[in-house]
Amino acid sequence: MRRKTLKPKRLNPGDTLAVIAPASGVSESTFERGLQNLRDLGFRTKEGKYARGGEGFLSGSDKERLHDLHWAFRDKDIDGIWCMRGGYGASRILPEIDYKLIESNPKVFVGYSDITAIHLAIQRKTGLVTFHGPNAASTFTDYTVEHIKKTLIDPPLRQKIELPQAPEGEDPELYEAKVLKGGDCKGRIIGGNLSLLIALTGTPFGLTDVKRKILFIEDVNEQPYRVDRMLTQLRQSIDMRSLAGIAVGVFTRNEADPDEPSQSLMEVLNERLGNLGIPVIYGLSFGHIRDQFVIPIGIRAEMNTSKSSLIYIERAVK
Repeated sequence: MRRKTLKPKRLNPGDTLAVIAPASGVSESTFERGLQNLRDLGFRTKEGKYARGGEGFLSGSDKERLHDLHWAFRDKDIDGIWCMRGGYGASRILPEIDYKLIESNPKVFVGYSDITAIHLAIQRKTGLVTFHGPNAASTFTDYTVEHIKKTLIDPPLRQKIELPQAPEGEDPELYEAKVLKGGDCKGRIIGGNLSLLIALTGTPFGLTDVKRKILFIEDVNEQPYRVDRMLTQLRQSIDMRSLAGIAVGVFTRNEADPDEPSQSLMEVLNERLGNLGIPVIYGLSFGHIRDQFVIPIGIRAEMNTSKSSLIYIERAVK
């Protein structure tokens, strides 16, 4: 049975954001840049006690990172929560998260990449809409800022996502929308980083109820054969034909080893996704790229492949 959708309060300029690092950490200079990104949006910031920590490839121990997550949801002076970066480690704390605390204190929660693990767990355990969007340490372009404001601060009833031009110096073909299977669809949005979707397969936090939903996926630094392997596992783990459709972001740094025979990334995506009998489009502006729009996980949306469009048909915040 699907949990009732729970929406957080919208953000307003002057609100206080908790900044936490539930996966990997960053350098001091990057941390300061992340704080400034959020302050430039008009928010106040309050750091988690252990957000600047470092313990190998983690920002802190599991107990420390869990402490900051719980503090951010519990503290009544905090209006929203922004993750500093992804990296690795978010999945380690999932079994110990107090989901009743989160359900009782719904707040805007933003991050991507490894933060996918927390998005999936919160969505499955509470029904709270969370937001796949730039981490605080990401580059906040004009496009990104515009979509943060449209989605989290002043959302229209229907929000159409406009695709930007390829960044200067980048391969335009990589950013060009490509239809793998044409059609229109409508459904609730689920998904995130492909590697994390696969890592959570078979756990109490992975994807299960996918019928008539729009799945979004993105990834970085994965060669075509690895993308093929992950998509094959996904096909064997969930009923992908029951999805309403699939939106694929911009996959970056996914080139094959030049000394090894390989299919291209697009050949893999076509072969693994194009024969499911549902609409599939590649190249929407999310993933490990500069220009990112924010994806509210759990709300209803429409996708039209002929127009390369994604439209949110309800507000994600109250």
